[in-house]
Amino acid sequence: MTTHTAAPAPAPVATPTPALSGPELRAIALRHGLTVSGARPSLPVYVRRLWSRRHFIGAFATARLTAQYSQARLGQLWQVATPLLNAAVYYVIFGVLMNVQRDIPDYVPFLITGVFVWTFTAQSITAGTRAISGNLGLVRALHFPRASLPIALALQQLQQLAFSLGALAVILFCFGEFPTWNWLLAVPALALQTLFNIGLALVMARIAAGTPDVATLMPFVLRTWMYVSGVMWSIHHLEVTSRLPHAVLTLLQCNPAAVYIDLMRLALVESFTADQLPPHVWTLALGWALLLSVGGFIYFWQAEETYGRG
Repeated sequence: MTTHTAAPAPAPVATPTPALSGPELRAIALRHGLTVSGARPSLPVYVRRLWSRRHFIGAFATARLTAQYSQARLGQLWQVATPLLNAAVYYVIFGVLMNVQRDIPDYVPFLITGVFVWTFTAQSITAGTRAISGNLGLVRALHFPRASLPIALALQQLQQLAFSLGALAVILFCFGEFPTWNWLLAVPALALQTLFNIGLALVMARIAAGTPDVATLMPFVLRTWMYVSGVMWSIHHLEVTSRLPHAVLTLLQCNPAAVYIDLMRLALVESFTADQLPPHVWTLALGWALLLSVGGFIYFWQAEETYGRG
């Protein structure tokens, strides 16, 4: 007897689902409370989120400072030794060989104050250029305001400067500079410089996140900036003795690094007097601080959703 096997039923033909347009998908997402992943929040919301991370920022800065020299035998002493060694080299080259100290009273306090203050700005900028690229794992793994990183790294440099200021005070004592009421001026000067450094770190963090080669270029830029900022020589003496155009001298005096260095010298070095400063120097210091801190913050926030996606 022949057995007939029933032929399998034909597979149902799938009816293609009509594709939804972009506006339709957006409407569905909004109806169910979905938002764009990693979208940039509004500026007020961003500031509130950043403020809520203030404890993380402080802890991150302290942890980075502690780990910075953890592998070195001298440990945290390098925080003080590094700028002191730089100052010693500059003293030999500029103070002795070029005899710049001939025209500057109290040259050693003048020089060391300039080196310590300049180092604070230079290291804040250098840290800022690596704020995103050096923490890509953290940026890609967790959702938090990315401005936390350059701000924390700038605060790390402020903590490092706090250690250095103790050594600076001892050096000033050894060269006959003792505390006066003028020393209190160092507090607002340092506060304004900190705002300036944070803003500059934010600017450099965004630039370097998109163009990593900037980090390689920065040592050359910083070295040039240091030489025109009066760290090892006096801009006031140059104004008196040189034949440079007035516009060039004005630019040198209004250079923000020179402004903050000179304000700290005004506070700590007795022979450095107000007549060696440009007019309205405190206004200049405040203007630079506000321009960079506010402008730099907004500039960094505008690219918030792009960090870590390259």
